[in-house]
Amino acid sequence: MSESYVKRLFTILLDAVTDKDPQVQEQVCGALCALGESQPVEALRACAEHLRLHEKLAHPYRTMILRVMETVVSSHIGELDEDVARASILLASSEMTRVKELVCDWQQAASNVLVAVGKRFISSVMEEMLSKFQPGVLPHHFVVQTLANLSVSNVFGMVPFLTSILNTMLPMLSAAKPDLMRVVFCSALQRFSESTLEYLANLDQAPDPTVRKDAFATDIFSAYDILFHHWLQSREAKLRLAVVEALGPMSHLLPSEKLEEQLPKLLPGLLGLYKKHAETVHVSKSLGQILEAAASVGSRTLDVQLDSLLAALHAQICVPVESSSPLVVSNQKEVLRCFTVLACCSPDRLLAFLLPKLDTSNERTRVGTLQVVRHVINSAAAQMEVKQPFILSSMKLPLLDTNSKVKRAVVQVISAMAHHGYLEQPGGEAMIEYIVQQCALPPVAEVLWPYLLEFLIPVRFTGALTPLCRSLVHLAQKRQEAGAHALLIQYNGNVTLPSPYAMTTRLLAVSSSPYLGDGRGAASLRLLSVLHRDIHPMLGQRWATAIPLLLEHLDGHTEETLSRKEWEEKLLTFLRDTLAVVSDNTWICQLSLEMCKQLPNYNGTPLEKNFLYKCIGTTLGAASSKEVVRKHLQELLETARYQEESEREGLACCFGICASSHLDDTLAQLEDFVKSDVFRKSAGIFNIFKDRSENEVEKVKSTLILCYGHVAARAPRELLLARVESDIFRNMSQCFSTKVLGIKVETKDPALRLCLAQSVCMASQAICSSSRGSSFQLLRKPELVAQMMEFIKAEPPDSLRTPIRKKAMLACTYLVSLEPALEGQVQADLIHSCLHGVMAVLPEPEGVDGNQEPLYLDTVQALKDLLTSLLQRNMTPQGLQVMVEHLSPWIKSPRGHERARALGLSARLLQYFLKHLHIRALVPFHNLGLLLGLFSPRCADLRPATRQEAVSCVYSLLYLQLGYEGFSHDYRDDAVERLLALRDGLGHPEPAILFHTCHSVAQIIGKRLPPDQLISLLLTLFEGLGDPDKNCSRAATVIINCLLKERANVLLEKVPEIVSVLRSKLQETHGEHVLQAAQHSVYVLAARHHAAVVSSLLGSPLPFDSHTCSLWRALAVEPGLATQVLGLLLEKMSRDVPFKESRAFLLSSAPDRVATLPPLAATCALYEVASAPASGPAVLELYPQLFAALLLRVSCTVGVQLPRNLQAKERKSASSGLASRSLEPCSSAVDALQAVLLRGGNDDVVQHMELEGGWQLLRTSAGHEEGVTRLASAMAKFAGPRLPLMMKALFATQSSVYEIQRVSSTAFLAELLSSNMVNDLMLLESLLDNLLARQKDMCARVRRLVLRGLANIASGSPDKVRAHGPQLLTAMIGGLDDGDDPHSLVALEAMVGLARLLDLVEAWDLRSVLLHVAIRIRPFFDSEKMEFRSASIRLFGHLNKACQGDCEDVFLEQVVGGLAPLLLHLQDPQPPVAAACRFALRMCGPNLECEELAAIFQKHLQEGRGLHFGEFLNTTCKHLMHHFPDLLGRLLSTSLFYFKSSWEDIRAAAPMLTGFLVLHVEAERRPQVDLEQLLAALQLLLKDPAPAVRVKAAETLGRLVKFA
Repeated sequence: MSESYVKRLFTILLDAVTDKDPQVQEQVCGALCALGESQPVEALRACAEHLRLHEKLAHPYRTMILRVMETVVSSHIGELDEDVARASILLASSEMTRVKELVCDWQQAASNVLVAVGKRFISSVMEEMLSKFQPGVLPHHFVVQTLANLSVSNVFGMVPFLTSILNTMLPMLSAAKPDLMRVVFCSALQRFSESTLEYLANLDQAPDPTVRKDAFATDIFSAYDILFHHWLQSREAKLRLAVVEALGPMSHLLPSEKLEEQLPKLLPGLLGLYKKHAETVHVSKSLGQILEAAASVGSRTLDVQLDSLLAALHAQICVPVESSSPLVVSNQKEVLRCFTVLACCSPDRLLAFLLPKLDTSNERTRVGTLQVVRHVINSAAAQMEVKQPFILSSMKLPLLDTNSKVKRAVVQVISAMAHHGYLEQPGGEAMIEYIVQQCALPPVAEVLWPYLLEFLIPVRFTGALTPLCRSLVHLAQKRQEAGAHALLIQYNGNVTLPSPYAMTTRLLAVSSSPYLGDGRGAASLRLLSVLHRDIHPMLGQRWATAIPLLLEHLDGHTEETLSRKEWEEKLLTFLRDTLAVVSDNTWICQLSLEMCKQLPNYNGTPLEKNFLYKCIGTTLGAASSKEVVRKHLQELLETARYQEESEREGLACCFGICASSHLDDTLAQLEDFVKSDVFRKSAGIFNIFKDRSENEVEKVKSTLILCYGHVAARAPRELLLARVESDIFRNMSQCFSTKVLGIKVETKDPALRLCLAQSVCMASQAICSSSRGSSFQLLRKPELVAQMMEFIKAEPPDSLRTPIRKKAMLACTYLVSLEPALEGQVQADLIHSCLHGVMAVLPEPEGVDGNQEPLYLDTVQALKDLLTSLLQRNMTPQGLQVMVEHLSPWIKSPRGHERARALGLSARLLQYFLKHLHIRALVPFHNLGLLLGLFSPRCADLRPATRQEAVSCVYSLLYLQLGYEGFSHDYRDDAVERLLALRDGLGHPEPAILFHTCHSVAQIIGKRLPPDQLISLLLTLFEGLGDPDKNCSRAATVIINCLLKERANVLLEKVPEIVSVLRSKLQETHGEHVLQAAQHSVYVLAARHHAAVVSSLLGSPLPFDSHTCSLWRALAVEPGLATQVLGLLLEKMSRDVPFKESRAFLLSSAPDRVATLPPLAATCALYEVASAPASGPAVLELYPQLFAALLLRVSCTVGVQLPRNLQAKERKSASSGLASRSLEPCSSAVDALQAVLLRGGNDDVVQHMELEGGWQLLRTSAGHEEGVTRLASAMAKFAGPRLPLMMKALFATQSSVYEIQRVSSTAFLAELLSSNMVNDLMLLESLLDNLLARQKDMCARVRRLVLRGLANIASGSPDKVRAHGPQLLTAMIGGLDDGDDPHSLVALEAMVGLARLLDLVEAWDLRSVLLHVAIRIRPFFDSEKMEFRSASIRLFGHLNKACQGDCEDVFLEQVVGGLAPLLLHLQDPQPPVAAACRFALRMCGPNLECEELAAIFQKHLQEGRGLHFGEFLNTTCKHLMHHFPDLLGRLLSTSLFYFKSSWEDIRAAAPMLTGFLVLHVEAERRPQVDLEQLLAALQLLLKDPAPAVRVKAAETLGRLVKFA
């Protein structure tokens, strides 16, 4: 039985080898190998028999079977007896030589079997091979190949046969004509030689230690003669390479005299092959072996061939590696191996050849040569040791090469030198310097210190500064550890080392850009800290505190977040503290001298040079020697590069900082320079200025003016006032203007103008900040103001290119606050000039990334500050009026950007006026009306920013009025405060919102405006009606209507006619004020005759035009009226039928539903009324009725069409773009519902529905039910207190004749039960009763929704489930049996609902239905519909969960019966089903009373965790068979059932389950397995159309070896 079973098993698998899918083939082979692991002998016999019986089996399949045999033999060679081995040898030999033609895969597989057997049965294999390797007859190609491979795999077994093999082979070499035959002979000779060499190298382990190389010499030489002299000349490249590969190892076996004899021909022959082959790695490898063989016998021929060898090898090493294949890299390694041999034999001649090539300029040659030099330094260190000076001296030219590849090669050579002691030799310093330049320091500390310090100062080493500083810090710390109290730098004899002043200057300057060069700021500061004793003995304690703080600041920032200004100030403070600690004038003067000396080094780095100027100013400020200060200042003026803007700024900062300590000397030096001939073009005392052009002179003037500004800004305030006019402003003026023939001529250079404006600003600001500035009389004030005004006027009015305007206005701001006061006309001219200079500037075009935006903002701020400064001098209503009069033309400008700027300025001035208002006596604010009339219409400006600024102006004016009435500054008026909220809302572009806001503003103005101001306000507003901005004109109308509102005392007799006339008037005239008047009239009419007005407006043609909509919205102004109107519209919307049915075509299957007009018009009107903000109270009063009616209106209009005439209208208005809203019935109802929700304060409901897509779902037939559900959820979440009245309204729909209305109301009520709100509001009982009453509804959708609602109690009121458990379970079980359809959606809802309720009902209630439910849902496990599979399986899991710990036997039977389906459905193609199976199995685990299984289910089947199905199934089956062996038959039969599943994944999982079950079954249980049935089923599965299924079937067959 067992033997026949194993044989059949092998037969089935071997038949399956011919499967066309590669993965199936691989798995079948794997199964065969698995069977072979258990039954190796039977496996080999079965494979051999199959091959014999199937002579016509194609060679690819024969190949696979032979590979199986090779695997089995390799794994069990020790278990095979002689007979099996002999049979395998004969079969493999037959397969290998069956055809003469080469079929490589097949014959190679057979050869591999022979090689595998030969590892133990070498004699038998050799007997068979030698029988096919007879003298005089060319053997089969793979016979020779097998002999070659055997010699490698079994060296000790094969070498004794080699003599006879070579004797037989040698005559064959001459007879071998085909190139492929010659190639295999070459391969065999190569392998024979390699195995012989290995045998000889391990004689101590060899079976015959007497074997000598001489025994093979003669035969190998004979073979060599044929290979080299005949075959190497072949045209076939593959053969030539095979010969070359063989010659390498063969050369070691040649007699020494023969090798010496052949070398003169052999070496040139090999070298010649370099030109014939692109892939030269084999040539180089063989050449290396031959050179080693020649070197081992002390050949003298190498000396003769050395030049040609070196030339050829050098050419190979110079091939670029980066762009080549890996073969080229391997070739270069072999070539370097050749150089190693030559370096050991002839080091002098090698270096004589290599080193001159370092002088060439060719990149490849130099890089290749350096590569060889590095290699021989490392590999032939002993031979190269005496050549070190020679090699070092040859590196001079490569060190100068700038090529990056050469640099890399040089660094590698130097690194090798460092490891072999070269750098301590003379000339090693050059190598170290080179490494410093390349930022790669070798570990030779004694050479580096203090030599590295010389690289700190030179600019060319700036790029390496960071690693240089780090290295120096490291070296210095090491030296400090060696001698803690000694100076680190000894200057005796080291005149080239930098001085302490030079190092301080250099390190401080580069620290100003701390993140450049990989963080050189921190590195420089750390080096300063280490060198503190060498810089100055007094600095240690101070720097120990200061430098860590600087480093901490750097660590807390990045290059993007660090403020350069703040960082420079910290460094300057550090410098000042350092100078104060040193307090040595000589030291300070030396430092300043060094700083001036290093200035030119930073010409290429303007930021660092600018900072160095500041350092110079700081240092000079600390110096006590006036002569030194004057001298350095003079030198700075003479040598500065005035063309560079940053340098001009730096020089000015230097003078300013210096002036803080040496004001008189600084001013004197500047004046001397001003009086020099620099401003005249003739030769002067400074030769440097001889050839200056006019432009250069202007730059010098700019710098001097800037210097005066910085001097004034930094000068001590107590000394400044006495010098500012006579020395500073006078010299500024002299520098700015020159005289030609006695006439004053001013420059047009913008840079010079900018410098003057900036300097005047700095000086004026310094005066203002002085303690005596407020009383100081600046006599030059009119002249300076006039000069600044000229600058402003000279700028182009429509563009902003320079900051001159800004600087000039800032200067005027400070000048205005000084005495004497400006004359009235001068002040007016100043304001006029500044406004024209800023207001008319054109805004930046959209999409242009210009740099003017920040400049513009700064300029506007300067203008605000100037106007505020002017207003400050006249804080009266008259002064304010003057300012506003200047701004008034800009406020009314037709250009939006000018209005926006003017309103912004006005708001700033009014805020300032209000903030600084001080009323000593109650006086009237007589011009309040005029100002309000100017600003209030701007609340509707086209620009949002302008509107908001206008409200701010009104806000300030009203508080000014309150101030003049006697209210305190901190008083807050509720009405006026509302303006702030209104201002924030003015960002909306909707006209209705804007004008409603204007109305509100007008109401607030009306409340706070004194009666005597009303006339002036109205007069101003009337003028505003002609405003070029139509929005402002309309706003004026709104404000006027509000202020002049009259009680309606006249009613027209015929409301319909009036309404008709008003509509006609609106169509004729498009003025906004007409619309306002019409709305007002309609409101008055409706207040008295609301029914007539509503009826008349409903008669307007659909769709309503914009004027009609405006009139509808006008009815919402007053809550009482709005309530009446909404009530009428509700009645009209609900009274008539919503649609009529008609057939468009006689043969159409379903009638079309067409909307009726009265309810449609009422719906549209209701939307318009509810969308008006004022309708809020009315909507709230009727909220439940409105909500219920509109929800039902939405439901009964889904899919309803417009009448044909309206469809045409709709299309026409849509194509013309006139329709703002769709007239489609359902969309109209949804819009109205949204409007009611918004107006009722449920904005969050609307937003939530929008985010969830609920509104769109409501409009569609397919999504309407889900849309209602989402609406109910949102209402429960955000509008809970409104639910009772809404539910009452919806309860009445239970008897609606429209099925869709019953569905919608049921869906809404059902969803409410998922919220706890119904329980909190004590609505649960009534809601539950209503839903249970609907359970017998004729509509299946209603019944399904009832079940959903009942299940929702589990979410909304879980604590109430127990109380209603019997009712709920009865309803759900009834749902399981609903209707005759086996896939009824009601049944699906019942399963989902039961799963939600089971955990919450009483155990007793559940026990009575548990078995019934389990049996009823079992058929759904394999339903074709994913939803039913998922719901039933998940419910099964909940059933298990509910009875954990108390599982009856009858239910346990259901658990066991469901186990196999659940395991297999883990591979269900639908993820929800697989997830349900995970849950169900986790719940089943405890009921199985097996802790191991329960633990496995809990561990592997957690949600979201990846599952290795095979591993999990294997472990599960192991425990099932251990704990429940009796289930084997049942599980197997269930698994076999799923072999026919319609899902591929499950068909693939079923044999896996089967395989793992039989794998782990105990021996005594094996008879329970029907092997015949199982084999038949698996054999059938091997023909499954899905490859994945066939793979698993083959895998399972491999596991059945256990039954063998």
